[in-house]
Amino acid sequence: MSRMRRLSVLVLLVLGSSLPLLAQLTAEELAERPKWEDFLLSANIVGEEQLGLDDRQAVTHPWKLTVEHAGVTKNALWKNPEGRLKGFIEGWKYEIAAYQFDKYLELNMVPPTVEKRLHDNRGSCQLWVEAKMTMKDKVEKKVAVPPRFVFGYNRALNLQRAFDNLIGNEDRHQNNYLITEDWRVILIDHSRSFRTGKKWTNELPYGEKNKEGLVLKTMPKEMLEKMKALDAASVKAVVGGYLTDEEIAALLARRDLIVKHIDKLVKQGAEDVLY
Repeated sequence: MSRMRRLSVLVLLVLGSSLPLLAQLTAEELAERPKWEDFLLSANIVGEEQLGLDDRQAVTHPWKLTVEHAGVTKNALWKNPEGRLKGFIEGWKYEIAAYQFDKYLELNMVPPTVEKRLHDNRGSCQLWVEAKMTMKDKVEKKVAVPPRFVFGYNRALNLQRAFDNLIGNEDRHQNNYLITEDWRVILIDHSRSFRTGKKWTNELPYGEKNKEGLVLKTMPKEMLEKMKALDAASVKAVVGGYLTDEEIAALLARRDLIVKHIDKLVKQGAEDVLY
């Protein structure tokens, strides 16, 4: 996905919801999420532009769509990669499965994403909104988080690590974090998630062996309990037919590793591991 796309994608957000320890969206925005899902499903495509054709690093070449329904016009991102592309397994279905898990966990950091056809092909369609910057912009320009936002920002990054640990996300580079004006973190681009190899079932991407020291340190009790409650049947209930049995088994193996990791932190006396 091109850098320009990453800078200007994203969801309806505002900090301070009725679930302030976990949710990134207000109660009103959460209530509207089904509306935007229905909108994406029902809207007519009135404009389209393929992105990243002149970007050698872009792999999936998604489409920016203009969609309209009942007098409302929005932009959306559509993509349909499937299979091995430039050495990576890509899958549009993973975008939808990631969004469904975002809802199940009450993470509320992933934009509304549905299945929609374009040019007679199946693909994922995600609501497009603006963000202030990417993580890459923040790092390169050395933008400091204002003191009043530091606590929430750091907590959001731990939520991201818990989420990516579970879904086995191989592609959380700096352009896949979007940062809003009020320093909320939004997560995009999950087409390289739900890995199944031993690397993704024997250790966590944000576990103790993370080369950059980006280790999961805290998470909400509610999220952990929701993870513990998962089994093959409940995962299928969450994602429908968007994951294979092998992908589900790998996810459950990572869930077990997360529980073990958190239990170890608690036993070691780490401060405020669960909240």
